[in-house]
Formats: sequence, structure tokens, C-alpha cells
Amino acid sequence: MISSQVIKTSISELNAITKVDLCVMNLSGEVVATTEDSYTLDKVLVTSFANSPVDSQVIGDTHLLKILDDGEPLYVLAARGQGEEAHMIAKICVSQLQNLIIAYKEKYDRNNFFQNLMLDNMLLIDIYNRAKKLRIEAVVPRVVLLIETNGDVDNTASELLAGMYTVQNGDYVTAVDEASVILIKSLTENDTYEDIEQIATTIVDMMNTEAMLNVRVAYGTIVGELKDLSKSYKEAKMALEVGKIFYAEKRVTAYNTLGIGRLIYQLPVSLCKMFIEEIFGGKDMLPSDLDEETINTINKFFENNLNVSETSRELFVHRNTLVYRIEKLEKSTGLDIRTFDDALTFKIALMVESYMNYLDSKEF
Repeated sequence: MISSQVIKTSISELNAITKVDLCVMNLSGEVVATTEDSYTLDKVLVTSFANSPVDSQVIGDTHLLKILDDGEPLYVLAARGQGEEAHMIAKICVSQLQNLIIAYKEKYDRNNFFQNLMLDNMLLIDIYNRAKKLRIEAVVPRVVLLIETNGDVDNTASELLAGMYTVQNGDYVTAVDEASVILIKSLTENDTYEDIEQIATTIVDMMNTEAMLNVRVAYGTIVGELKDLSKSYKEAKMALEVGKIFYAEKRVTAYNTLGIGRLIYQLPVSLCKMFIEEIFGGKDMLPSDLDEETINTINKFFENNLNVSETSRELFVHRNTLVYRIEKLEKSTGLDIRTFDDALTFKIALMVESYMNYLDSKEF
């Protein structure tokens, strides 16, 4: 429903231009918004007019007109002034308010539609029927971007996104919880995942610059039909979770680049524990026991494709120092990360440990 503040703003702007005082009342004669400091009109007259078959009526110097919603009276507008000019301004105001009511209904109907679509709460036939009524194209390439805000600043994120990505361009902004905002981005046939990555990066930068929000953005795969948007949303949701567990340093995560992280995320906890036990059972040290310096050394070694010389250069340590650290790690874990197989095993073990720690933290 349109708010009284929106009505107040609308009639005040018209009053400033025309100098005609306007007042909007509900069907019981109670004032919703007015341009006069004090406005009095017999509530019985307003109620009688609202229930009458006529759309307008003149009482003294007051013009009464009905504001309709789907053909039914919703409000009564009163305009003070003599002659046709006041009546014409009242008709203009009624037209403006009725268009605002339609626009607000469409906005919130669309929100409701997309929320139910994301959550799989609609039958296939209902999706296309409602989309047609809401003038939403069914067959258009789209992708769902999920922006996690953690509810830091009320509606700031939604408002900023709505300003950047408009309905006129086929984009829609909605939400299904307080912690994140959903952007349903319309694409062209030529748009690629590189283009979507750029959009996501722009959102992160814009949120940080304009609202001081440190957001994370994840997105699913491109879908060609409206009915498949829930799939892209679920992918984006998984990408967001997987990104926080395995790629915490990244602010943008794409579902199609999750790699082995997505596989581990779908493993049962019992299997993860079994894997850690098989690899490190009876050893002096587990991945979770490693200190920060050792973890940084291992990660840098992996980033440089197991190249000892390049890793020692980037860590500003002597090559022999790095080799000593690697050999010390081999003695305590039984894995020589200079070999591909052991490096792969150790990398997976680190990711499995991160996943198990994440699950433990969610229990508290």
C-alpha cells in the first residue's frame, strides 16, 4: 500500500505549483495527508460521497473526487477552490495518485513474485501466468547475484542497487532475508561470465564507497528462462557459503569457479573426519595445529606451483630456510608437499579442516 508520506509529498508538490489546497482522506473521512495546517470536513459527507455512485461532487468551494484502485474507491480527494480550474487540478492530482498506487502495487507484487520464485513456492503454470500479468519477460538470459550485507544498514544496499539496476532495463532487486539482497540481472546473448564478474566487482566497490558496507557478492550460472531462476539463486547461495569457508580473502565468488571447494562442501561430516584420520592418524601434527607462519608458507608455496625459489623470494627468506620448513612439516605430518600427490593431499586436508571448523562454529 502506498504510504501517507508519499501521498503528502505528491500533493504538496502540486500545491506548490498550483496554490490549490488539497486533502486526501480515507473512506471514513479521516485525513491521510493534507496541504493545509488544519482541514475540517464533515466525515458523514465524505462517507456518503464515498458510497455514492458518482465519481465527483462539489460542496461549496470544495471539489470531492474518488481515487480508485482497480475500479474501487480507495481514497477521497478534496480540493478547495472555485471554478473549473480547481476541478481540473483535482483531476490531475487523482490521476497522479492512481498511477502511483499502480506503480507501488506492481513493485511489491513483483517483489512477492520473485521471492516465491527464488524459494520454489510456485507451480510452473503460475510462474508464466503471473509473469505475463506483471509484464515480466519469461525467456531472457538472466543471472542471480546475492549480495551479503549482514543487515548492517537497513535498506541502504537495496536502495543503492535499485538506483544502479532498474526495472526499465529488466533488472530486479529483492530480498528473502535480512542478511542479503538479491539482484536478478538481465543479460544479453553476448554477455559472458567475465561481464558478470565485472558487475559483481562494481557492486562491491560501490557499496564500500557509497555506504561503507563491506559486502560479499556471489553469483550462480546464467539461465535462459524465468522458471530456472531458483536454480541460479541456489547456486549463488552455495557460492556465498563456499566462498566464506575456502576463499575468505575473496569478496566475489562465482559458482562455476568453486572447484574442489564445492565438492568438499557437499561431503558428510563423517566422511571428512574419516579422511583426516586416514591421512594424519598417529601423526605428530594435524593441519589445525599449524602455526600462522607455517600456514602462510604453505599457501605461498601452493600459489607458486610448488616452486621453491620463487616462494623463498616472495617470502624474503633464504631457499635453505624454506626447505628446512618444508622438511620439518614432512616429519610432523608425513607429507612432502614438494611432490604433487602429497601437495594435493595436504591442500585437500586444509580445505576439509576449514569446512569442519566452519560447521563447528555454526553449532554455537
